[in-house]
Amino acid sequence: MNSKHGQKVVIIDKYNHGKIRGKISALFICSSDLIKKTRDTRNDGAVGNTLETLLGIEENNLPIPNAREWELKGQRAHTSSLVTLKHIEPSPTAAKIVPNLLLPYYGWRHKKAGTRYPDTEMSFRSTTSSTEYTNRGFRILVDRKQKKLRFVFDSSKVDTSNEEISDWLKSVKERIGIGPLNPEPYWGFDDLRYKIGSKIMNCFYVVADSKVENKREFFKYEKLFILSGFSFEKFLNCLEDGSILVDFDARTGHNHGTKFRIRQGCWSDIYSSVKQVI
Repeated sequence: MNSKHGQKVVIIDKYNHGKIRGKISALFICSSDLIKKTRDTRNDGAVGNTLETLLGIEENNLPIPNAREWELKGQRAHTSSLVTLKHIEPSPTAAKIVPNLLLPYYGWRHKKAGTRYPDTEMSFRSTTSSTEYTNRGFRILVDRKQKKLRFVFDSSKVDTSNEEISDWLKSVKERIGIGPLNPEPYWGFDDLRYKIGSKIMNCFYVVADSKVENKREFFKYEKLFILSGFSFEKFLNCLEDGSILVDFDARTGHNHGTKFRIRQGCWSDIYSSVKQVI
């Protein structure tokens, strides 16, 4: 345990679980003081991103983990928000599904169009599970026969009792019709197994308390979990039972990325080993 600026700093070091190929260190502030956050408070990944900054690890969106064979994930305490596992755009990739299909034909007017953004700004946001359709008629299907995860649209499942959504459906009918998505977005199992497995095979998961003062957020890192032994079959099971969802978040001017996100308390459903070490 070392001291840094009057704070106690704990270095968690030398975890050798067979697949680790080098030394991984994690820094924790254990005093009553809170570390100033270094990233945008609107970022759901701010807890992990801030710790990466403190550790001198560059943030990346490559299919490789952030610390050799280990990925770093983090979350605020006392929240029920989802944790992002990986950004993966749907296939066929050449079709550029989000900007060329979902936004122009199934999107809706952005709530800040005409103010913060141009008057023509469109939005397509959909947190989608396999257990039920969204109020706009979208759902994901785990198709084990075709070995792919499908993103589907069924106009009969749209909540037309909502006037705004009913008007949206009418506009979809005018723009492209209300049949199935064409081309249908999907993620092949083989691609998913590689892209997900190579990113989160083993993880450090940190939980931080937080507070906001003068519009600035501060973190205190309190818990560290070691997650190892990722199972792709369990990952598929979690997609089927709704523990893992697919989250689209795009507007005309920027696609924030299509994310695979897991619910709180479900780590043991995709990892063979979940150990709390702090």
